[in-house]
Amino acid sequence: MPSVSSPQWQGKASDFFQSSGVKLKEAGQTAGTFVGEVAKDTKENVADVAGKVGSAVKSRWELLQQPSTKLAMQEKLISAAATTSMFLRKGFSGTKDKVSVGKTKVEEVAKKTAQKSKTLMTDIERWQKGVASTDVFEVPIELTVLHQQSTKPIPCILVKCADFLVLSGLNSQELFKAQGNKKVIRQLVSLYNQDPNASLPEGVNSVDVAALIKCYIASLPEPLTTFELYSEIRNARSSMHVMRNTLKRLPSVNYMTLELVTALLLRVSQKSFLNKMDARSLAMEMASIIMWQKGQKPEHFKQFWNNPPKIDSASNYSELDMLKEDGKSTDASSSIPLDDGLPVDFGAIEVIQCLIEHHNAIFTDAHETVWR
Repeated sequence: MPSVSSPQWQGKASDFFQSSGVKLKEAGQTAGTFVGEVAKDTKENVADVAGKVGSAVKSRWELLQQPSTKLAMQEKLISAAATTSMFLRKGFSGTKDKVSVGKTKVEEVAKKTAQKSKTLMTDIERWQKGVASTDVFEVPIELTVLHQQSTKPIPCILVKCADFLVLSGLNSQELFKAQGNKKVIRQLVSLYNQDPNASLPEGVNSVDVAALIKCYIASLPEPLTTFELYSEIRNARSSMHVMRNTLKRLPSVNYMTLELVTALLLRVSQKSFLNKMDARSLAMEMASIIMWQKGQKPEHFKQFWNNPPKIDSASNYSELDMLKEDGKSTDASSSIPLDDGLPVDFGAIEVIQCLIEHHNAIFTDAHETVWR
């Protein structure tokens, strides 16, 4: 094997390097040409793409600059803005309506809650005082009507008593003035406190029924004419038009009950040649319990509902049954004290007289009673 330094190896090495240099040069030239072509192609492609994009943008811009296209675009923008504004208005309006409806619902719920709370508090106060939930005496008239089994906005006790008197008792002398029987009246008070829808017992007389009406009206915590309208009603007695409009401001229950009571008194006055009770006489008896100011409530009827004797409301009682108490008889003519020491309110008397005498003209829109 020849050594590395021999002429033979030196020749072979020289030939190798020479041929390798030529090949490298050719390869470099070939690579350069390829890379240049690739770069050129890439540059051309980028330029072509950029040109196309620029051309498209220029074309669109030129199109937008045309009057017809510009106007159409403006109209589209205006239409879009208007539509957006409409949706916003609808949204705000809808929200406002929802808030309004929600507010109304909240107010309705609050009102109902307040009424229920008022009723509950009244029931609690009555329970604390030992007053049963069925009682009608010394109870606000609206609660009595609310709890009773009737569609009429008038306490059943007054309807039943009025019907009784109209059908069979208008001729009794000094009706609403004659002093009733204490024992009978107490029994009747107890009867209706246990059953507000009870019928009057058989054998009861018209004088005691009239006295029961007075007892019930006198027991109300607030007069039929209300405290609020006392002065206005009193001052309206010289004008039926003013009186009619003022009375319409009363709560419905008060208005309808006052209409019933004065209609009954009118019927009584129409029989004055028999019962000796004209409109003036009836007004003098009834004014102080229908119309009074705070602090001037008539107290002489209190004796009839303070701890009255309990009776079985399911049984029918005759007047003689009512008068029996532990085998002792009671004087049927026992008087009811009428003088409570309060000053006579002549203005109130004139009002009630006016309501009796001009009843049909004043209560023109009241519901017709069965016997009117």
